Parts: sequence; structure tokens; C-alpha cells
Amino acid sequence: MVHSIQYPNEGNKTPDLMNEIVVNLHMHTRYSDGAGSHRDIVKAALKSGLDAVIVTDHNVLVSGFEGYYSGHGRRVLLLVGEEIHDRGRDPQKNHLLALGADRELAEFATDPQVLIHEVEKAGGLSILAHPFDPAAPAFNETDISWVDWSVENFDGYELWNALSELKLYVPTRLHGLVYAFFPSLVAHAPHKIAVERWDQMLLAGRRVTAIGGSDAHATPMRLGPLRRVIFPYEFHFHGVNTHVLIPGPLSGDAKLDKKMIYSSMKQSRCFIGYDLPAPTHGFRFTAQGREQSVSMGEEIPVRGGITLQIILPSSAQVRLIKDGAPVQIWKRQTACAFIATDPGVYRVEAWRTYRGQNRGWIFSNPIFLR
Repeated sequence: MVHSIQYPNEGNKTPDLMNEIVVNLHMHTRYSDGAGSHRDIVKAALKSGLDAVIVTDHNVLVSGFEGYYSGHGRRVLLLVGEEIHDRGRDPQKNHLLALGADRELAEFATDPQVLIHEVEKAGGLSILAHPFDPAAPAFNETDISWVDWSVENFDGYELWNALSELKLYVPTRLHGLVYAFFPSLVAHAPHKIAVERWDQMLLAGRRVTAIGGSDAHATPMRLGPLRRVIFPYEFHFHGVNTHVLIPGPLSGDAKLDKKMIYSSMKQSRCFIGYDLPAPTHGFRFTAQGREQSVSMGEEIPVRGGITLQIILPSSAQVRLIKDGAPVQIWKRQTACAFIATDPGVYRVEAWRTYRGQNRGWIFSNPIFLR
């Protein structure tokens, strides 16, 4: 599942070989509130064809599991981070994913800004988790959205959280049972509020990487004699993923590959792909000027006009977004081009019909025209 493109270096025409890997992140095991083990996650990831998974149990950094695992004729890299929040706060808010910090940081949970600073000091990435996460009273689930918007210097933003979205559609336990048996009916797109908040950050000049998280728990549900696992790990792994462009193929050295993946995520060289309706492998969003070419997460001077190019693995409705508003929409396209003459923050959304409804399929990170 490694796909290669020619990726131009900024400022010259010398190509570097970039590789696309598929990562599912934000998931839980029995070490916190998940129902499965790291071994269960590895088995599901191998069956799903993922390249890497990132486990983030609540307020505990579980050691001893990071590394490569093999099976089904392939291998998967398992990485371990942490989802941190203040357990003493009622209701609980401000969940932060700490990736790559390699040390326990839950002691700083009471102050989100201090926590973000400590993640940075430890060499990790800080990602605001499920920024819009409404209550689901039928399941005694409270609203656990992010609320401290005064924080600064975080690296990422969980634009699409697959499990949080379920809470929008379960006013009763019976609804929950229906979606437990037909989980592919749930995912539609990142919530409008979450998208608007991200666009506001980008317009304010903040470089914040958008990622997609599964928030997989594999939670068993029971309603009378009926029992069902809510979104098994393997189902999640075919759904909302983060596709990361790395500067070379995975080496098989867990430490080196971990550093390479997190570096690309920090630089926003990634996109969110909802892989259940159709594979999103091969999507590309680039900008070409007279002297240089760039991709997601980078900036380019707008002088003389810039050609924005979009490539999709199959046809979809494509929306080019500038400063939070659509500037061009194409229908049933696999390749699009747009000549931009105005500075701004440009990103791409691709939508397609699945199970009778229009659903978000691909959400890119931005290119900045200055």
C-alpha cells in the first residue's frame, strides 16, 4: 500500500520520491476504555492493509508495544501515543492527542496550554481531539468538545472523528442498535462547526494540520438479547484514515519510520481519506509556479499566477476552497486545474455518493498562496 509520486522540491526542479502510506490513529485498548488489546488492533490492521496504526489510550502511555508486526503476507507499524484530559474536570473537556512524546504527560492535563508546551518540549505532536463532540443522552455520553480556544502552538486538529459523528444520529438506544448493525450508514463528513473553526485558524495564519481519527473502541453493546460490537477495529480501519506523504519508503526500522511519519504530519503533508466508499490512495493536491512547485502544507508566491492541480483516484465532485469558501466546483472529475491569481489559503474537498447520500470523501491540507 505504498504509492509513489514525483514530488518537486521547493525552489528547484529536482524531484524527490514521495511515498503515500495509510495511517489510522486515535484508538483505545483495555488499558483505558477500549474493549480490545494491542494484538487485536494489529490483527485488524494487517487484515485491513494499513501501513501504521497509532494507539492513544486515555491518560496512560503504554510501553512495550511499539514496533513492526507481520502477518497475512505484510507488515504494519504500531505506534503508541496518549489521549490526555483532566479527569478532575466535570464535565470533561479539552482532550489532546500527544504523539511521539515518548514520556508520560498526563500530570499536565489541568492546563491545556502547559500540556501543549510539554508535548513540544518532549519532541512530540499535540493534536486537539474531537473538537466538536456532542452529547448522546441515550447512552449517558456527555459533550466532550474542546472548549479552551485560547491555546496556541498546537500542531494538529482532528477535523473528522469517526466515532464522535455517531453521537449525532443516536437519539435513542434503538438508533444505536441500528447503526451497530449497519455502521456504514453513519459517516457523512466532518461536522460543519469543526471545519469552520479550522478555516478560521488557517485564515489567522496558524499552521494547523488536519487529521482524521477513528476513535476506535470496539465497544460491545447489549439491548435485551441483542449483542453487537460498536464499530469493530477492522471496520474503523476501512473508514476514516489519514494518508501521509513521507520522503521515502518505510525502512522497517520502527524508530526511523516513526520519526519520518510524525515529521510529515507536522508539516501537513497528509490528507484525510474516507476509504469505505472508494479507495482514496493516489489523491494529490499541488501548486505550480514559474520557478517552483509545492504540495500540501507549503506556501508559494502568487505572482504571475499559480496553477493548482488536483488528482483523484476515481471520479467525484471536487470543491476548491479558498479562505473557507468554494471558488470552483467540478462534477465527476478525476483531474482538475485552476489558475489562481489571488493570495489565500487553498484546500480541496472531494465528495461522492455512497449508500444513497452525498458524503465527504477526501479533505486535503492547505496550500498557502502569498
